[in-house]
Amino acid sequence: MKRLYRLLYKFTLGALIVNLVWWIAAKLLGSPALADPLCVYASLPELLDTSMWRHLMHSLYRIVAGVAIATAIGMPAGILMGLYKGVNKILGAAVYFSYPVPKLALLPAVMLLAGIGEVTKITMIVLIIVFQIIISVRDSVRHIPSDCWDLMTSLGAGKRDLLAHLVLPATLPDFFTTLRVATGTAMSALFVTETYGTDCGMGFFIVDAWMRIDYVAMYGGIVMLGTLGFFIFILIDIMHSVFCKWKETN
Repeated sequence: MKRLYRLLYKFTLGALIVNLVWWIAAKLLGSPALADPLCVYASLPELLDTSMWRHLMHSLYRIVAGVAIATAIGMPAGILMGLYKGVNKILGAAVYFSYPVPKLALLPAVMLLAGIGEVTKITMIVLIIVFQIIISVRDSVRHIPSDCWDLMTSLGAGKRDLLAHLVLPATLPDFFTTLRVATGTAMSALFVTETYGTDCGMGFFIVDAWMRIDYVAMYGGIVMLGTLGFFIFILIDIMHSVFCKWKETN
C-alpha cells in the first residue's frame, strides 16, 4: 500500500502545481479560450447532472471492455510464447510485424470492417493494449530463473502447479506495469475514436463543447477524462498490491 500512498501524494502535489499554473496563465492571458480553473470546477456538478455523466460511463465501459478482452487474449498468448519456443516462433513473428504499426492508422480499416459503433471503439483499445501485454508476459516467463523451475519440479509440481504458483506470480508485476502505460495510451486513442460516428463518450463531449465555443464545458470534460484515467491508474495499483503482495515486501 506504500506505493498507493506515494501515488496519492504525488497526484495531490501535481494537481496543486498544475492548477496553480493554469490559474496564473488564465489570469495573465485573460482569454475565454483558457477558462479559469475555478469556473471550470464550479461548473462540474451541473455538467455531471446534465449530460457529462452519461458520456463518462460510455467511455468507462469501452475502456473496461477493451482492457478485459486484451487481457483475455494477451495473457494466454504471452504465457504460451514464453513456455514453448515453437509457439514463440510462429506468434512472435506476427507480433513483431504488427506491433510497430501505428494503431490509429488502422482506424479507417476497422471502421470499414466493423462500422462506426461500439465494436470499432473497443477494437481499437484492444489493438493498442494486446501487443504490449503479449510481449511483457512472454518476456516475464522467459526471465524466470531456471533454478525456480528445477526447485518446483523437484518438489513434485505438475503443470498446473507451475502455472499457478510460478508462472502467474512471475508475470503479474510486469503485466500490471504494462497495463498502466497501455491504458493511458488507449484512453488517448479512445478520445480520437469517440469523435467519429457517435453521440456519446468523453471524446464527443469535449469536441462538441469546443465546436459550440463552450470552453468551460470543454475544460470540464478534459478534467473529468483525466480524473477517470487517474482512478483507473489507482485501481490497477490496488490490484497490483493485492495480487503481488510478495513483490511489495521486497
